[in-house]
Amino acid sequence: MGATIITTEDLQEFKKELLEDIQKLLKERHDTISRKWIKSGEVRELLGIAPGTLQNLRLNGTLTYSKIGGLLYYDHVQIMELLDENTVNRDSR
Repeated sequence: MGATIITTEDLQEFKKELLEDIQKLLKERHDTISRKWIKSGEVRELLGIAPGTLQNLRLNGTLTYSKIGGLLYYDHVQIMELLDENTVNRDSR
């Protein structure tokens, strides 16, 4: 098997591609969590739950919300914290 020679231009091209990939990932992450408040449909999709289940989470106080007109908004950070707090360790079964 022959040796491969890496040139300065190869490294610069690699650096450029790597930075572009990192910027793309950061933008996707920022787009996902940049909004503090999310609507009911987005919460249901995020948690994979039915509308009735979301209503139960509101009624029993598990999830707080804000209501403006007929729209309900939920704090994205609170939802993520709720998920973290209720993580079950597989080893503890």
